[in-house]
Amino acid sequence: MSGGTEQHILLVVEDDPGLQTQLKWAYDDYTVLIAGDHDAAMELLRAEEPAVVTLDLGLPPDPDGTHEGFRLLRAILETKPDTKVIVVSGHGERDSALRAIADGAWDFYQKPIDIEELGLIVRRAFHVRDLEVENARLAEARASDNRVLGGMMTGAPEMLKVARTIERVANLDVSVMLLGASGTGKELLARGLHQTSARRDGAFVAINCAAIPENLLESELFGHEKGAFTGAVKTTEGKIELAHGGTLFLDEVGDIPLPLQVKLLRFLQERTIERIGGRKAIAVDTRIVCATHRDLDAMIAAGSFRDDLYYRLAEMVVKIPALADRPGDAVLLARHFLHQYAPEMSPGVRGFAPDALQAIDEARWPGNVRELENRVKRAVIMADGKLVTKDDLDLAGGAADGADEEAWLNLRSAREAADRVAIRRAMTQSEGNISAAAKLLGISRPTLYDLLRQYRMQA
Repeated sequence: MSGGTEQHILLVVEDDPGLQTQLKWAYDDYTVLIAGDHDAAMELLRAEEPAVVTLDLGLPPDPDGTHEGFRLLRAILETKPDTKVIVVSGHGERDSALRAIADGAWDFYQKPIDIEELGLIVRRAFHVRDLEVENARLAEARASDNRVLGGMMTGAPEMLKVARTIERVANLDVSVMLLGASGTGKELLARGLHQTSARRDGAFVAINCAAIPENLLESELFGHEKGAFTGAVKTTEGKIELAHGGTLFLDEVGDIPLPLQVKLLRFLQERTIERIGGRKAIAVDTRIVCATHRDLDAMIAAGSFRDDLYYRLAEMVVKIPALADRPGDAVLLARHFLHQYAPEMSPGVRGFAPDALQAIDEARWPGNVRELENRVKRAVIMADGKLVTKDDLDLAGGAADGADEEAWLNLRSAREAADRVAIRRAMTQSEGNISAAAKLLGISRPTLYDLLRQYRMQA
């Protein structure tokens, strides 16, 4: 038999010594391991991680039954779910075949064994496994291609523009304000800015201004001297001081109370601080990057946020689009989160069913990336099969009623915009496979290639 390589490891689980020898010589193109019982098979599985296993269901101590064989099948798939297990049996072949496939076996073969015929099944199993490994490698390569500033994953031009803007200002000594809804990745982008800047060797310190009680926030930011107040048993540096030489990320800066805004403004103007209870000005070289989901213009008009502080903090303003405004990114991120959580939480889960991908793509995601991550994490835990379904995600599917629609005056522009969105989504769902994307779009491959060239989109 041909078709294997020395990297292809085949585990043959068979208790008949004569058949063991026959199969070992028949598969001389593979690295063949032989096991005669449950314990020996599991020891070899853990040590050698064979891609394909042929499993005789009749194993000791029950060679005339199938109980031990099915027990081993379950153990193999629990230990290494991607193993291609080919079950071999002569015991009630139809019932055994149905049960084996239901339990996760890759294929079934009935005794008496025809070496050539079984060899074709083994060769096909290795071929499929090779394709899976290659697809995983390509998917990983595509995922790394989709990582931008700070490790953020995106394929959407809207977010790529944001990343390029932040990269341009990273080495400029300006304060940056990130505006966007909760869950859009503001802290991730702030870290990316820090890592791209000349301050990368300094500390990155983050503080959520909305999560700290107003009476403690001043101490958190500016620190305090020993004895400054009840409970101040030692001198403590604040977050601004801790970020000296680096970057301080102020999340939800709109929640800073007015009295503290004055003190923060003084630091930005003079680049010195005074700890609570202290009288000495301390020079601090800290870059401020801040973020908020609140409407600061409205707060300034209402008198709850100082306009002079705003202009100090917002020397460069970067607006981050919501996940719903980044076509294709929801599916891209969902796949990333599934591969991140499934190995530990539910190793049998391998991907998404088509209805799940469609629902993910069409959902509005009001909680943005954070909501998507939590929902995928929960779905991985709840999934019963190898593929996460729409029901596992608890998504109704379809865009939300009343979703904003762009009012286009130019029909050609409207068509092009719609084409771009549909193509990006199809390419994301098909993981860059042109044939699969064309099928999703209902067009031919040449037509899709023409559209990609026409719109200057990458395949």
